[in-house]
Amino acid sequence: MRRKASLILLAFAVFFTALSPLMRWYAFPRLAKIPPSQYQTMVLEAKPATLVDYGTMKPKKVDRLTIVQTLKGNVEESEKIERSADRDVVVWDAQTYVEGPDKKMVSRIPERYIFDAHSQDPVHATGESADGHPVKREGIEFKWPFLTEKRDYTYFDARTRTSAPIHYKGEQTFRGVDVYYFEQTVPWTKVDFPSVMPVKGINPKTLEKESGTTMWYTTVRKFWVEPTTGAPVYGEEEHKEEMRGGTLIGEGRDKVTAFSGHVKMREDFIESTVDLVKSQRVLVLLLTGYLPWGFLVLGAGLLALSLVLEARSRRPGDPPADPDRSPKPEPAAV
Repeated sequence: MRRKASLILLAFAVFFTALSPLMRWYAFPRLAKIPPSQYQTMVLEAKPATLVDYGTMKPKKVDRLTIVQTLKGNVEESEKIERSADRDVVVWDAQTYVEGPDKKMVSRIPERYIFDAHSQDPVHATGESADGHPVKREGIEFKWPFLTEKRDYTYFDARTRTSAPIHYKGEQTFRGVDVYYFEQTVPWTKVDFPSVMPVKGINPKTLEKESGTTMWYTTVRKFWVEPTTGAPVYGEEEHKEEMRGGTLIGEGRDKVTAFSGHVKMREDFIESTVDLVKSQRVLVLLLTGYLPWGFLVLGAGLLALSLVLEARSRRPGDPPADPDRSPKPEPAAV
């Protein structure tokens, strides 16, 4: 009986030991994915900020500038792309909407971001765009990969429509969460006017050619990223835009500040983001740590128990059976 039990335990030991690497290297890449229908809204603020008054073409101080960033999963488009990409794809229709203290629009920049659901690698397909312009992204945007590493990544900037390194700066703790801090500086770069302007009658596509005025942009981008999920729990930008030269800004001036402000996540969205990331972190750890190591320890324990039962089943201390001591048959009576 003990020998039979030891064989059963040995079979379970082999099963759980084999299951351990399968959870990490087979199940994790297939189960840890961004859902294609994900919808997320983030609100950031710059308090105070500087905006250009298009009536006077002079900069003015405002108490608050609000940026609403929306990420909406486009399930229909992702299914179309998956047929040819041969992998799970997420399509985010994103929008960055900026409004002043009077609730009037300052700018609106739409994007379509297409990427691998697990690795976050960009997937190039028809419709990939930034502010109405076709783009071919390199690197990440909005989110880091699962199990983020302590290294620099390539990050896409929607305003310049280019990619550049975002540098790993070290480990920190943010609201009780261990995070990696990343920072990217985009130097002054000539960019297009936003495709949607707050002033009616202005055609952004011809404005530079007609007026000779150009738009310039720089920012220092900062992210605090929870490494297990790859999700930023907090972000900031020191953002500046200027209009330079031409007839639009008037005579006697070579530049006008179009926007300047230190943009930060709003407090209520910080709290909800931290809570969400903490819960998602546990799910990822189940696939990458808790279950693989748990199965390995369980397999080792079952193997040890199997060997103990096998050793006891043999009972080496008992004397071997003596065939001479077995009862002899008695002669039959006549």
